[in-house]
Amino acid sequence: MFVFANFFTAIAKLLNIAFTLYTYVMIAHVVLSWIRVDPNNQIVQFIYRITEPVLGYVRQYVPPFAGLDFSPIIVIIVLQFLQSFLVRTLFDLANSF
Repeated sequence: MFVFANFFTAIAKLLNIAFTLYTYVMIAHVVLSWIRVDPNNQIVQFIYRITEPVLGYVRQYVPPFAGLDFSPIIVIIVLQFLQSFLVRTLFDLANSF
């Protein structure tokens, strides 16, 4: 049964890294929206390309209010919840074997 424990531990660690990286990319998107950047920069295009699908989905349900876009805040809160819930659940599941 140690195989299942190692598998769930590895999945939990990978999810933890993925959620953390995506949160940092989302914060970078917010910072880039505050400053004037070259839209042809490959790094800027990469950040927008991986964040806009999620932000666009959230913007369908939460439109900007008084010129402020709250979708990045909502996405970061959801990411933090999923990170704490899913990763902790997988670690607990791995420890149960």
